[in-house]
Amino acid sequence: MLTGMKILPRALLDELTAKAAASPRARAHHAIHATAADPVQRFIVVALRDSYFRPHRHATRAELAVVMRGQFDVVTFAPEGRVLERYAVGDGTASMAYETPEGTWHTLVPGAAGGAFLEVKQGPYDPATAAEFAAWAPAEGDASVGPFLLWLRGARPGDTPP
Repeated sequence: MLTGMKILPRALLDELTAKAAASPRARAHHAIHATAADPVQRFIVVALRDSYFRPHRHATRAELAVVMRGQFDVVTFAPEGRVLERYAVGDGTASMAYETPEGTWHTLVPGAAGGAFLEVKQGPYDPATAAEFAAWAPAEGDASVGPFLLWLRGARPGDTPP
């Protein structure tokens, strides 16, 4: 009898790490949900050290992430880009997960070894409304991403983008 049970092997993290290493974005994901129309979106994401998550916010949805491997810093911002908070989550920290409230400007900064997390957020996925990217942060692929990511690594509450 088929139950529809989904078993996610630990080897999936290694497979995603290899895919991330071959990706220009230095990250890879595995969708657990069946389609973008599902009411709950669930992903496993692997990000290497140099993966850049452009600061963004989700106007109508919160997102939950449970770190499965490695460490990330979660950085929140005021609308103009001033750093509000910085939280270390994952291996070697006191925290294993975070939930970002709707409307909160935020980014993830992978630790030295990168990491993996399970992300859960409300669906269905609509690319037109899924995320609003910060105008004060460079777009992925822009020449200024490297210096901006370097700034993010050291940014503390009160700091403003260069």
